Amino acid sequence: MSALVNVLVAVAVVALIVSRQVRPQQLADAKRWWLVPAVLVYLAIREKGLVDPDHQLASALLLGTEVATGLLMGAAWGWTSKLWTEADGSVWTKGTRATAAVWIVGIAVRAGLAGIGALAGIRMGTGALLLGLAASLLVRSGILAWRAQSLPASYGVAADGPARPLWKDRV
Repeated sequence: MSALVNVLVAVAVVALIVSRQVRPQQLADAKRWWLVPAVLVYLAIREKGLVDPDHQLASALLLGTEVATGLLMGAAWGWTSKLWTEADGSVWTKGTRATAAVWIVGIAVRAGLAGIGALAGIRMGTGALLLGLAASLLVRSGILAWRAQSLPASYGVAADGPARPLWKDRV
């Protein structure tokens, strides 16, 4: 696939993620939380030009920084998301204002990295973007799956009134 297709895949994944973060969603099956990141990693590593042959060290450093940014962004995203159980025992999640701030800062850092690379004459393919996005998704999903395990089950109505999301007590 071409770089254009990779960019379109990345834009589609980001659009899907953002649209799902603004409204509550049931936490996905815990057995498949790694699937989308794995597909993104596959798309990234099969692309030629992941590291610029003319600037191998500098482009490898930029790539590493992109992945590290993705890991940090995913961790912050996972910890700033609200998480609660419903009366039927299902686990739900929703992004917060802090989550939006994480996204804004993460995008700004990534744009800055791309700008630094361009100013230095380093050609970075779209693979770096896909790897960073995969790292974010992987860490975020892993943290949410881990956090969901420690949530107490909520069955029906509590003795002191209707059940409410646990995140209201934490915010």
